[in-house]
Parts: sequence; C-alpha cells; structure tokens
Amino acid sequence: MSTTDKPAAPAANAPSYPDQVTGMWLLARALGKVGITDMYGLVGIPVTDFSYLAQEQGIRFVGFRHEQQAGMAAATHGYLTGKPGVLLTVSSLGFLNGLTATANATVNCYPMIQISGSSEREPIDLGQGNYEALDQLAIARPLVKAAYRVNRAEDIPTAVVRAYRAAVSGRPGGVYLDVTTPCLGQILDRTVAESLLYDPVDLQPAMPPSPEAVTRAMQLIAGARRPALLIGKGAAFARVEAELKELVDKTGIPYLPMSMAKGVLPDDGPLSALACRSTIMQQADVVVLVGARLNWLLSRGHGKWSDTVRFVQLDIDPVEIDCNRPIAAPVVGDLKSTLDAMLAALPGYTMSIDPAWTAALQQQTRQKNAKFAQRLADNASAVPMNHWSALTAIKPVLESNPDVILVNEGANTLDDTRDAVNMSLPRHRIDCATWAIMGMGMGSAIGAAIATGKTVVAVEGDSAFGFSGMDFSTICRFRLPVTVVILNNGGIYNGIGVNLAKNGDPAPTTLDINARYDKLGEAFGADTYYVTTPQQLADALKASIASRRPTLIDVQLAADAGKESGHIGYLNPESLQHIIV
Repeated sequence: MSTTDKPAAPAANAPSYPDQVTGMWLLARALGKVGITDMYGLVGIPVTDFSYLAQEQGIRFVGFRHEQQAGMAAATHGYLTGKPGVLLTVSSLGFLNGLTATANATVNCYPMIQISGSSEREPIDLGQGNYEALDQLAIARPLVKAAYRVNRAEDIPTAVVRAYRAAVSGRPGGVYLDVTTPCLGQILDRTVAESLLYDPVDLQPAMPPSPEAVTRAMQLIAGARRPALLIGKGAAFARVEAELKELVDKTGIPYLPMSMAKGVLPDDGPLSALACRSTIMQQADVVVLVGARLNWLLSRGHGKWSDTVRFVQLDIDPVEIDCNRPIAAPVVGDLKSTLDAMLAALPGYTMSIDPAWTAALQQQTRQKNAKFAQRLADNASAVPMNHWSALTAIKPVLESNPDVILVNEGANTLDDTRDAVNMSLPRHRIDCATWAIMGMGMGSAIGAAIATGKTVVAVEGDSAFGFSGMDFSTICRFRLPVTVVILNNGGIYNGIGVNLAKNGDPAPTTLDINARYDKLGEAFGADTYYVTTPQQLADALKASIASRRPTLIDVQLAADAGKESGHIGYLNPESLQHIIV
C-alpha cells in the first residue's frame, strides 16, 4: 500500500470517535434529553458541524434563508406545542438577526430557546478584534426572559435544562444560550460525556392559585350583573378550552376573544360577544381576563373602558397585576389549575347575570353580523378585487376546513381577515400578536406545519410577504403543506401613494401593483395561481388545501384597495404639503 493510499491521520485537535466526542455532540444529546425533536436555523461558523450531529441524534433540522424567519418558526413551534422551539444561529450578525424573533417571543410569551455560537471570550473582552467578536450575552440579556453563556462542555447539560425551564416556567418567553467556540469544540471522553447527561424531573410544574384568591374572584363574578370573559392567547397556549367551555356553559357569561384566542371557544357560539367589543368595554361591570393583558391592545384599561368596571385577572405572573388598572380580584397561578379551582368552587355560588345583558349582546351580534355579511355580498363581484371581495372567497373555504391553521399578517389584510374569518378550534390562528410586527409570515407558517403536521394557509399582504418571502423556498424544499395567499394591492396600505417631491421615485408606501408573485413560486417548484376574480381565488384555495403541496396564490387587487392602518387619514398628501420645500 503506497503512502498515498494510507488513511489520513486525524487532526491533532480532532476527537477519536467513538471513544471521544465534542461539546457539539453533548449539546445535541442534551437537547434530546429534554424532548427537543425539531430545530430551526441557518448554519455557518461555528455551528455547522453541530447541525449535522443534531440530525444524527434524531433532531430534525429545518434550514432557512434568514435567521429571523427561523426564529419566528421556533417561536410558533413553542406556542403550538408548549415545548420550547429551538433556533440555531451563527455568531455576530446571524445572532442579531435571530434575536429579533427571540425578543418577540419574550413579549408574546412563546417558549423559545435561541442557541448561538460565539467567539472565544478573551479577545472579545480585551477588544482585540477577533472573528465576529461581539458580546452577544450582554446584548441579549435585556431583551429576553433569561440568558446564559456556556464556556465548558461539562456545563452543557445543566445549561440546556436551565434554558428549558426558564423558557416554559411561569410566563413563557425567549431564552438565549450563548455557546462559545472553544466549548463547542472541546473534546471529552465519551464515557465522561454520557455520565453528565440526566433526565430532568418535572420541567413545567403546576402553579395552583391560593384558595383565598379563588374565593375573592368567585364572589365578584357571582355578584356581577353584566360580566364578560376576555380571552387572550395565554388561554390558547395553556390549552384550557375544555375548562372555559364548562365555565361558560355553567355560568352563562358571554366571552370576547382576542385575535389569537379566536377559536378557543367558537367565534360563532351562542355566548360569543366577538362583535361587541366596544359595548363590553363601556358597559360591563366585571371583566375576567383569562390569559389576557391590559396592554395597548385593550387601551391599557383606559380609553373606552368604563371607570367603574372591576377586573378579575387570571395570570401566572404576579408582576402583571395592577399593571395599568387596579385589579379587584387577582388570581395568580397557571390557568388550568386556576380554572379547575374556580369550577370546583362554582356550585357554592349563584350567578346574578341580568338576562337583558346577554340578550342585548346577542341582538347586537346578530345585527353586526348581518351588516358584515352585507358588506361581503356588496363586494362579492368587484373586479379588480379589493380585500373584501377576496375575503368573500377565502372565508367560506377556510371555515369549511376548520383544521387548517391560518397565519395572517399585513395591514388591511390582517385587520379584515381577522374580522371576516370565524375560527372554531383553538391554536389555529397565528398572527403578528402583541407587537403587531410585520414579517412573521413564512417563519410562522413553517413552524406551524412542522409542529403540527397540519395544513397551513398564510394570508399575506404584499408588503408583509416581502419581509420573509425568500423563505417560501424553505416551504418548498421541505415539501410542507403550506399555501401562501398574497393579496397584492401594490403597496403598504395601498398602491396609490404620491411622492410629494415629484422627483420620479415611488412614494414611500408604493410597491408594485404589477408584481407577479406567482413567478417566485414557480422558481422554487411550487404549485402557483394568478387570480383576478373571487371565483378563481376560491377554486385555487380549495385545490391547494386538498393537495397539501407547497402553493402560492397571487391575488390581484386594485391599487386603491386599502387604507392607512390605524385610520390615520389626516396623514394625507394635502395635509403634508407644508413640509415640502
């Protein structure tokens, strides 16, 4: 055998498998020990080898085109499964791209762990200009629920368990795990590495409320004449739909769901007050917040709210109590334990609901639903289409396929789809949530499909799709049952913006009314449709759902379809003339 035929000797710093392993191997095994089966990310130095080892250990790795979208997928995975979604990024700018999603997960209370490789510490701490040198832990810490750095491979199992517990315990959120390059490459004897692994006990313990808090809340609820349940996405995450149904059935309290809580109880149920938001804010005497916060989405408890309304707040985080309005009856604990305790106590109380309150809400619901149906009917044949004529096609298809998960973002596209499409199952609507950010669409669609195996339909505005559109290729590469519907009106809000400087450039809100997004789908091998009428849209959506294939439907709207988000109509070209020199 010639010298050229000899196997190459291992590098001096390479492990001698199988007797030796690295920190990367140990990290993959530690994730498996806490039940992680999927990971989202974008690889490069120093985490590429780790992604291969994770696959070898049975963890599915879903590779993206942008770290932010991978993070949105991980966050959605966490929301839908209750287990932390895991995001893997490289160091420096890759870390920063992913951190956007981790911060968003923290604000929205989605359990998520971002794992990022990082450069060795010594050159960073001395500012010596190392490769991608960035103090990632210091940057992440104020933006996430918890952040840890791992410098030694021996600490990896402990770090993973701590990150998992932090992500799911109490109010869930995003956790950052900084793993240095020396730690990832550290060599250990396999027997030593395996001895470090363990099965953690009770990763997400119940947190029952105090009996006194339950009694105080039940007394207030029982004495209410005009009560309402306000259901937030925390209730969807906690999977308490059965408990809430029992509470509503036994008490007769009307309920109002927030956007991502639609379907926790059916939107069209007999006690749904979905169309009566303003009435409840103005007239309810007791409102029970179930996994919902009095943040900006609810005017922080002010605005249209009655000055005399009293709140019962069911929340796992005591810091949230009295955040904006005094809470008359705080009940701190996990929602399932809390609702179980309230249901157990319920036979000892007699409800005082005024029948006229419930009847008035039901009458108002019928009237508003009829008015809304007329709006859809009036736009059913509009060509070029507007948002409402498109929704006359989308609404019946989605409502006849209730197990399809709806992902929804945009300005008018978000608002109008939320109002038009009734949900009947929990955790089947994903949108931009608390921060109302655009750019979560493709990531959330992928995360929902991976986490559940269900068909996903993403209804996107053309502007919103632009944030994440390249990751439609990820949908195609992994052959996911995802249909992306793009409502193209040629701009942010609409496509008729005016450049006041008259220099030939597009207006700040103008995109391209003639863009053919279906061609992008063709480039990646998806089924594609370009539609100009409601009937074409309905037919395409039915076919795409039935096929469970990656599909892109380009919906041509009129350029003047849509208005400024938030109805800030005073910000129009005429009123801005005075600022143009």
